[in-house]
Amino acid sequence: MRKLVFALVLGFAPLMTTPAHADTPPVHTGLLSRVAVGGYDPVAYFTDGRPVRGSAEHRVTHQGYEYRFASAANAAAFRAAPARYLPQYGGYCAWAVANGYTAAGNPQNWRIVDGKLYLNYNDEIQSRWERGIPGFIRSANANWPGVLRR
Repeated sequence: MRKLVFALVLGFAPLMTTPAHADTPPVHTGLLSRVAVGGYDPVAYFTDGRPVRGSAEHRVTHQGYEYRFASAANAAAFRAAPARYLPQYGGYCAWAVANGYTAAGNPQNWRIVDGKLYLNYNDEIQSRWERGIPGFIRSANANWPGVLRR
């Protein structure tokens, strides 16, 4: 049994560490995943005004990442103009990027500002971000994409 546990630990060891020189990926996804926006439909924020789960049936690969959509129409809209719908800062938390680091963006914590989609980490962080959106966007724009190399 000890040998089995040791073998499992060694087998997963490369997944538990990150080299100091590794850059953060430009799009936030789950661990060992290439699905962006947590599987939510980025077009739906604009058309439905709320987060809507996407489906693997309606998926589009864009720059090596998979985006999922609630309908074929939303997938087609994304294909036609992906930059219009992509979350800012690769879907990382807008508040974190404004403060010089990356953190997961939560598809449930979002806001569209000047036609752009922003995600934040949780309700508390969303609340902080909303108290100073213009300044946080300026800071995040200045920090992006440099925060990926920190």
